[in-house]
Amino acid sequence: MKLQAKAEKLIRSICQEYNNEPTPLMMILSKIQKEYGYIPLEVQEIISEEIHIPVSDIYGVVTFYSFFSLKPKGKYVIGVCLGTACYVKGSQTIIDKFSEILKIKAGETTPDGLFSLDALRCIGACGIAPAISINGKVYPKVTANKVMSIIDEYKKLVAEDAQ
Repeated sequence: MKLQAKAEKLIRSICQEYNNEPTPLMMILSKIQKEYGYIPLEVQEIISEEIHIPVSDIYGVVTFYSFFSLKPKGKYVIGVCLGTACYVKGSQTIIDKFSEILKIKAGETTPDGLFSLDALRCIGACGIAPAISINGKVYPKVTANKVMSIIDEYKKLVAEDAQ
């Protein structure tokens, strides 16, 4: 895949924005992720040229942190916490239910581009476990029985936007 000149220019300008920072990589990756929704290898190569960090190091950071993605994400990113508190309270059954209904596995996106499903290690909501987040909105004490109504809530938003 060859990036459009406009996209490449923006990526290079984002890198330049942080050229006075002692460790700019996380800030650059975060801004690019926010702008495009993912950070493919072609973008990592540009970052590598701009800030003189090996692509392998950049790739390691992108694949280590769950909030970065190598592939485009859906319009709604469902993050199911599988941290200890959530797991003990049944979050595995919740992610399984999302997977069953959406017909995707963790790390995948529905063919229509509407939903992505992510397994997260901890979202810091232990007191309201099991918890999920969708585009930053946290849902407390989720059960498998609530999954369909949560999906329907977002499908309804899409339908309203289409009108």
